[in-house]
Amino acid sequence: MVKVLLIEDDRTFAKILQTFLIRKGFEVDVCYDLKSGEEALEAKKHQLLLLDYRLPDGIGLDLITTDGEVRPSIPTIVITSFNDVRTAVKSMQSGVFEYIIKPVNPEELILVIRQALKEPIPENKAVNLPASFIQGTSESSNQLYEHVALVAPTDMSVMIMGESGTGKEHIARSIHDLSKRADKPFVAIDCGVLSRELAASELFGHMKGAFTGALQDKKGLLEAANGGTVFLDEIGNLGYDVQVKLLRMLQERTIQPVGSNKYVNVDIRLITATNEDLPGAIANGTFREDIYHRINEFKIVTPPLRERGADLELFVRHFIRLANTELNRHVESVSPGVLTTFKSYDWPGNLRELKNVIKRMVLLTPGAIADQTALPAEMITSVARPAVRTQTEDLKANQEQTEKELITQALQKTRFNKSKAALLLNIDRKTLYAKMERYGIS
Repeated sequence: MVKVLLIEDDRTFAKILQTFLIRKGFEVDVCYDLKSGEEALEAKKHQLLLLDYRLPDGIGLDLITTDGEVRPSIPTIVITSFNDVRTAVKSMQSGVFEYIIKPVNPEELILVIRQALKEPIPENKAVNLPASFIQGTSESSNQLYEHVALVAPTDMSVMIMGESGTGKEHIARSIHDLSKRADKPFVAIDCGVLSRELAASELFGHMKGAFTGALQDKKGLLEAANGGTVFLDEIGNLGYDVQVKLLRMLQERTIQPVGSNKYVNVDIRLITATNEDLPGAIANGTFREDIYHRINEFKIVTPPLRERGADLELFVRHFIRLANTELNRHVESVSPGVLTTFKSYDWPGNLRELKNVIKRMVLLTPGAIADQTALPAEMITSVARPAVRTQTEDLKANQEQTEKELITQALQKTRFNKSKAALLLNIDRKTLYAKMERYGIS
C-alpha cells in the first residue's frame, strides 16, 4: 500500500482528501503545519507528498529545499488555491512533480498521482469525489463546510435546506464520506418521484400478496441501507401515513414492511433535504411536527450561487475542466464579457444550472476562449432586462413583467411542479394556470 503524507492546514479539505485517498487504496497521514510535516517525513517512510503551498508556519516549498538546493526526496505534488504562474514555475524548479490549483478535479488528481508514482493508469475507471472538492473560499462556503466537518462524525439527523440546484445531495454525500459509516451504503431517495401509493413499499419493503402486483417479497430501501446513510430529498412530499412509519423508524430503529406483522431492525443515519417551508406545511397540517423535530437535529443551509461571491469563478473553472474531459474539448477560460454576464445573472437553477450552461458553452466553443455567442439567449436577455425596465414609465407593464418573472422563478425553483409553485406564490393552482396562459409560460 502506497504511503502518502498530506500537509494541509485546511482541516476540512484535508479530511475530505484523506477519506477519498484511503477509499482509493492509499495509506494517508495528515499534518497541518511545516514543523509536524517535517517530523513525519523523518519518522516514517512515505512514497508521496501532497503539500499545501501556504502553511501557518511558512511556505510549503521550504520543506523540500535546503539552502536553495533541492533535497533528494519523494515525489511531491503541491495543491493550493494560490494561482500564480511565477509560483508554479518556482515550485517546479524546486523539484515539485506537479502544481494543482484548488478546487481539485478528481480525475486530474488520480492521474497526477499515478504519474508521480510511475504506476500504470487504469483506463475507464470512474473516480467519484464528494462535491466538497469544489469547495469555495467565500464566507458562506467556509461556514457551510465547517458545519459539514462538525456534524459528519456524529450520528445526528441532518436537515439540508436550500434552493434547487445548490448541491444538497452532494453535501449529504460529503457528510456520509466523512462519517464513521463511510464504508457502508449511501442511498439517495427523491421523495418527489415516489407515488403516494407505492412510497411505503419502496421505503419499507412489502410482503408477497400485500397488495395487487406484490408478486414477491421486496426489501425496502431503508433496510438495504442498513449500517449506512439514507438521504431523503424533498421529504415534504411524503404522505402522512409514510411520515408515521418513518417516525417509528427514527424512534425505535425498526421498520415494518407493508403486509407484514413483524418488525425489522435497522441502523441508519438519516439526512433529509427540502426547499419547501416545512413549518408552513406543519401549520397547514400536511407535515407532522414531531417528525420535523426528529429530522432537524442539525440544520445546514446551502447558500444560493448568487450569494457565493468570488466562488463563481472557481466553479466556472471546475465545470470547464469536467466538460473538457467529457466532451474532448480544450476550452481554457471564458471571455471577460461572459464573466460579466455570469456575475450579473441571478442563477435561479444555481450550481446545476451553471454546470449545464458551461457544458453547452464548451460544446459550442471550438477554440480556447468561450465568448458570449456560446451563451443561451435567454441568459443574455435576462441580464439586459432590468436596464430596459427602468426606462419605461408604464406602471402596469412593469407590474406584469415582475409578476411573470416571479412565476417563472417559482416554477424553476420547484422544477415546474405546479402545485409547489402555487404554494410558493401563495395562489391556487387555477390562478397559476390562468397566469401562465396569459404570460405565455409553458
